[in-house]
Amino acid sequence: MASKTIARPMSEQILVASVVILAIAWMVPLVWIVGLSFKNSLELVVDPNAVFRFPYTLENYADLMVTSNLGVWLRNTLIVTVTQTVLVVAISCLAGYGFARIDFPGRNLVFILVLMGLAIPQHAVIVPLHKMFNDWQMHNTFQALILPGLAGPFGVFLMTAYFRAIPLEIEEAAKLDNASRFRIFWEITLPLAVPAMATLAIFTFLHSWNDYLWPLISATRPEMYTLTVGLAATQTNIDQSEGLGYLMAQAVFAGLPMLILYIFFQKYVVRAVAGAAIR
Repeated sequence: MASKTIARPMSEQILVASVVILAIAWMVPLVWIVGLSFKNSLELVVDPNAVFRFPYTLENYADLMVTSNLGVWLRNTLIVTVTQTVLVVAISCLAGYGFARIDFPGRNLVFILVLMGLAIPQHAVIVPLHKMFNDWQMHNTFQALILPGLAGPFGVFLMTAYFRAIPLEIEEAAKLDNASRFRIFWEITLPLAVPAMATLAIFTFLHSWNDYLWPLISATRPEMYTLTVGLAATQTNIDQSEGLGYLMAQAVFAGLPMLILYIFFQKYVVRAVAGAAIR
């Protein structure tokens, strides 16, 4: 018994130490990027190791507001990402509730077809998408950047599974009070699904914010670039840029909203993924 009592804390200590080591290893590149963003670019050209020495400066971040198109790219990214997130969550909630609660003809077949969409990679539909939007003359528009992202089978699957986990007795009690189907969905079922909705919103927001391939194909004008495309265009012309420190400042500026978003909503992700009790 004594050996088991000693062995258990030791195993926990090893696990915690391993997690800490992996976390530090994962954080090193981020710390390196942040450090570079606070250094003068000319100093980095002379000595790349200058990132470890004072002085540090906010010069690169000040230049972002004056000499970069980052503001335009950020605006475009926010419009596309927020719109996609709101619409994907709305469509997924409606479709998920329909699959989970409404018994309509061909429901199982339609649900299987939706799930088959999970097996189709994005790259497989790029050519048809490009041709379709080109025929509609919609490239270099927000509609072209937003619409392809609304096809989200993962969101439909997630919300369907979550709605099915909600006890039917809750809705049956509302039906006895002559509540309509939409009122039950809007006032009873939907509030219970907030953890799943928050998880879907975060995943959709992250995917849309970091999407590179489709904006690269659809947005060919600099004024329609998103952050990923704009930053990539800047980095491929590093000789025409303001230097390494300036590029790293752009990267930090672009990634900061994602960090803030996750810090505020991580509890919903953990609760939904872990299958916690509905509150």
